[in-house]
Amino acid sequence: MTEDTSPISTEITPEGEQVLVPGIAPITLRDRLVARMTEPMTPKRNPDAAQEPCDIGLFDQTARDQTDLIDLLRAAERGAPTPEQKQED
Repeated sequence: MTEDTSPISTEITPEGEQVLVPGIAPITLRDRLVARMTEPMTPKRNPDAAQEPCDIGLFDQTARDQTDLIDLLRAAERGAPTPEQKQED
């Protein structure tokens, strides 16, 4: 068996002296933050909760499907059937 004659490198940490393994870099704060940024965001209170759709304002898909009152009046002036007339048929 051959013995490695290279000196062992160590570093002093708050926990005490630690041996550094050649070729292995210590995990830095930057590495930890990058790992946290790549994870999807989860709520703090209930991490297993599913996100509800944003159905208000600009993102409300059901409001986009509704007929505007002005469109209804214009359709009635042209003689086009209104939604109430279509339901009666």
